[in-house]
Amino acid sequence: MTPAARVEAAIGLLDQVIAAARAQGAPADRILAEWFRTSRFAGSKDRRAIRELVYRAIRACGPIPPSGRAAILRLAGEDPLIAPLFDGSGYGPPAIEPGEPVAEGGVAPSWLAERLATSGIAGAEAEALLDRAPLDIRVNALKADRATLGLPEPGEPLPSAQGLRLPHGTAVEQWPAFAEGLIEVQDAGSQLACEAVGAAPGETVIDLCAGAGGKTLALAAAMQGRGTLIAADTDRARLGRLAPRAERAGALVAETVLLDPGRELDALARWHGAADAVLVDAPCSGTGTWRRNPEARWRLTDDTLTRLTALQARLLGIAAELVRPGGRLIYVVCSLLDEEGQDQLARFVASHPGWLAEPVALPAGRPRGAGIRLSPGLDGTDGFFIARLVKPC
Repeated sequence: MTPAARVEAAIGLLDQVIAAARAQGAPADRILAEWFRTSRFAGSKDRRAIRELVYRAIRACGPIPPSGRAAILRLAGEDPLIAPLFDGSGYGPPAIEPGEPVAEGGVAPSWLAERLATSGIAGAEAEALLDRAPLDIRVNALKADRATLGLPEPGEPLPSAQGLRLPHGTAVEQWPAFAEGLIEVQDAGSQLACEAVGAAPGETVIDLCAGAGGKTLALAAAMQGRGTLIAADTDRARLGRLAPRAERAGALVAETVLLDPGRELDALARWHGAADAVLVDAPCSGTGTWRRNPEARWRLTDDTLTRLTALQARLLGIAAELVRPGGRLIYVVCSLLDEEGQDQLARFVASHPGWLAEPVALPAGRPRGAGIRLSPGLDGTDGFFIARLVKPC
C-alpha cells in the first residue's frame, strides 16, 4: 500500500470507530482486528502504519470527531507529513478543500475535562492520560523471583514487589516464561492495588469483581497456596478464563462464583461475615486507562457515570456484609474522578457507622481524601484510586 492509501484506510477505520463509539458498539482494537483479518492486501508494515495512524488520530481528538477524515485532518495539523498525502491519486484521500471540518483537540469532551480538572487532573497530568502505555509484567512469586529470573529482556524494576517494565511491543506472550506461568502481563498500578489488600497465607480473601482474574492471580501468589481465595463476578465468559490462567500460574483458587446481579449475597451466603479481606475492583469510568483505550473517553456520558457510581456504592455494601469484624475492605477503581474515588469512599463511611479508612502504605501514589491516587503523569502507572477500610469489631 502507498502512504496515501494507508491514510485513506485509516479514515475508513476511524469512521467505524466513531460510529461504534456513538452506538456503544465494538471497541477500536476489535474493529481494527476484523479489518486486518479480511484485508489480506495489507501487509504487516501496512497494518502497523494504519494502526499507528488510527490511534494517533484518536488521541489527537478531544470530543468525538464528526468523521474519520476530520480526525485525520486534526492529526495533519500536528504532523506536516500527512497533509501532502491528501492528493486524490490512486487509493489516497481526496485533496483537502478550504474550510473542511477539522476535529477538535483536547484531552476529552469538555464536560469530562471539567470533571477531571475538578478532581485535580489538569494540564500536563491530564495530557499524560493519552500517552502510550508501557508494558508491565508481574513475576509470579509462586514460581520465580524478580531478582533471579532470567528473561530475554531484563526489564526495569517497578515499585511493586515483583514488577518489571519492558519496551512497548515486547512479545512477552511468546516467551517460555509466559507459557510456563512465571510471568503475567499486569500494569504496575494494578500490581500495587493488589499489594494494598495485604493478602496473607491462611486468610479467607474474596475478589468480588474478579473478571478474568488478573488481580486474583496476584492475590493467590501473596497467599502462597494457603488459605481460601474466592473469585466472583457476574460475567460468565470472563470468569471462565480464570481456571486455565490459574493452572498455568500454579495458583490455588478455592472457588469461582458466578453472581446473579441483584442477588450477589445469596451466591456468597457461605462467606457472610467470614472474609478477612474483600477486594472490590469496581466497574468504573476507566478514566485511568485511556492510555490503552483512548476512544473510551468518547463513550462515557454523564448518565453512564451516574449508573456506575450507584453500582460502586451497591458493591461496597455487598462487600461490607462479607467482611468479618476487624477485617478489611479494599476499594479500587481505575478512575481519576473524585465522584468514583474519594467522594464514593466518604459516602460509604458516612453511611456505615464504625467503619474506618486506614492509611494505604504503597511505594507510589499520593493521598486523595482518605485513599491514595496513582496517575500516569506522576507515577507512570494507569490511574487508580485505592482505599482500605476496616470493619468495626
